[in-house]
Amino acid sequence: MFRKILGCLLGVCLLGFGVTACAQEQADTEEWYPPSAGPVTTWTSPVCGKGELYVQPFFFYNNTRGTFDDDGHSDSLPEGDRQNQFQEQFFFQYGLTNRLEVAGQMVYQQNYLRQDNESAHAKGLGDTYAYLRYCLLEEKKALPHITGIFQLKIPTAKFQKAGEDKLGIDIMGDGSYDPGYGVILTKRIKPFILHADAIYSIPTTRKVDGVKTLNGKYVTADVGVEYFFFKNFNLMLEGNFFSQGDIRADGELTPASDSASVVISPGIGWSNEKIQCLLAYQRVVLGTNTNANDSVLATFVYGF
Repeated sequence: MFRKILGCLLGVCLLGFGVTACAQEQADTEEWYPPSAGPVTTWTSPVCGKGELYVQPFFFYNNTRGTFDDDGHSDSLPEGDRQNQFQEQFFFQYGLTNRLEVAGQMVYQQNYLRQDNESAHAKGLGDTYAYLRYCLLEEKKALPHITGIFQLKIPTAKFQKAGEDKLGIDIMGDGSYDPGYGVILTKRIKPFILHADAIYSIPTTRKVDGVKTLNGKYVTADVGVEYFFFKNFNLMLEGNFFSQGDIRADGELTPASDSASVVISPGIGWSNEKIQCLLAYQRVVLGTNTNANDSVLATFVYGF
């Protein structure tokens, strides 16, 4: 089901880029470059100029209201149970040339769980990401801005030997190096900017508590739109989609270990030429074998 959703949404987004772009060739759009923080998760296609550095911290509060089972049915947490998380992310981008950019992201999180009258708290690093982005085509009339991306997930989070008193929440990663390849599109259609990306990732084999483990390959896809409506303000809406296959443990497929999710996120931003800010809300609306989360986040971009 989720693969069909991903295909349909990406198809609609790409079609929208082509159809609407052909209808607009105004000179004012050609010169229109409003600053913004961009969507939350969806990549923006333009890369940094040579020697330019941008830093972007993110502050998340995540509340788990329940889980989605293998059939996609949502179940609330039992009465009295509670699960939430504070997460701080640090993201940076640096232009090596006017077309080539290096970027990275680190995560620190604090997890809280109350379950069956027991409580646990764990904190530590999440997995780290390194990125290399290359501008394949700058935006021209009917054509969007197109950028290729290579990403590598680096296992800096704890992924085994769970603490007996931590109820499992001290496990914050999966221990796998995951290379991924993808493409990013951006198109300006005044007063809107449209974004879309898709990345295919291939996990590597590792041992988890002595068991040879290989996670399923996965696809992430995102679509986002920004609407610039009043001076320095803009509204943002995005959809984030994820689908991953089953896990193999010692060569055998683990039943019902696949996962998928659909996240919707509205937000509002304020920006000027030096700093760009965004306040947003995220909600997991569909899923299989994943948590049903609600999140509030704030971020800003600062350029040097």
